Amino acid sequence: MEFLRPATWDEALAAKAEHPTALPISGGTDVMVEMNFDVHRPSAILDLNRITELTEWSSDGSTVRLGAAVPYARIIGELSGPLPGLALAAHTVGSPQIRNRGSVGGNLGAASPAGDSHPALLAAGRDVLVEAHSVRGVRLVPIDEFYLGVKRNSLAPDELIRAVRIPVADGPQQFSKIGTRNAMVIAVCAFGFALHPKDGTVGTGIGSAAPTPRRAVEAEEYLGGVLAERGLWESGELLGPEVVQRFGELVKGAASPIDDVRGTADYRRHALAVMARRTLTWCWNDYRKQIRSAA
Repeated sequence: MEFLRPATWDEALAAKAEHPTALPISGGTDVMVEMNFDVHRPSAILDLNRITELTEWSSDGSTVRLGAAVPYARIIGELSGPLPGLALAAHTVGSPQIRNRGSVGGNLGAASPAGDSHPALLAAGRDVLVEAHSVRGVRLVPIDEFYLGVKRNSLAPDELIRAVRIPVADGPQQFSKIGTRNAMVIAVCAFGFALHPKDGTVGTGIGSAAPTPRRAVEAEEYLGGVLAERGLWESGELLGPEVVQRFGELVKGAASPIDDVRGTADYRRHALAVMARRTLTWCWNDYRKQIRSAA
């Protein structure tokens, strides 16, 4: 096994072009587990830890450009305001040691259906873009097009993730996760939810309940329609139990889970409906407070 250790981003892209099967590593929280259990034996390791720009983020006020190797601990500490859903998801990742090493870029590269950041990224909006870089140039991949299958993403063999562009939240966001214990656990299922009052839409993200992370599109369209038709964005009035219940059922219907060692398909569907109702209620209560305080 070759060990490649570029000092610059250009060197990293050149190395990936020359060794397209090389496995990128930064935090190593997923990669090292698979290697230690002999699940994956790459021909080469591409160590990105010397490339400091991968650990940087910036914002222009409307979009956060999150470096691929910004650790979850810094997302919690520095980005809970502009990216509240992602920060909440980051809180649930592993242990403090893992949160200090793991990153969204690593989660995207692994493309596990159970990755904690995926539901929050999907819920954050359709303008979330993954920067895929290669010696051929830069390709911006919409988050909806990034996931192709179980642990498969849309990166070309010579591409590396440089950053993720995420819209700054303009409304409340939430994240909910169920596991077999309270910490250091792979999700049985997870759900991300966001209100986007500026464009009158809502966002959802389902994790660990389908071959890939996915949206609950019908649920988004239903709730967005109700909020618009009843003028609730402007009034901030209560949704009513029938709306909350229907939203949960539509989220449940969007999943296609399996039975495995962590839980049954039926339990995952039931849990998603509960999480959808709860996150919607939490977000809407927060939004109503914002409406009243602004009046």
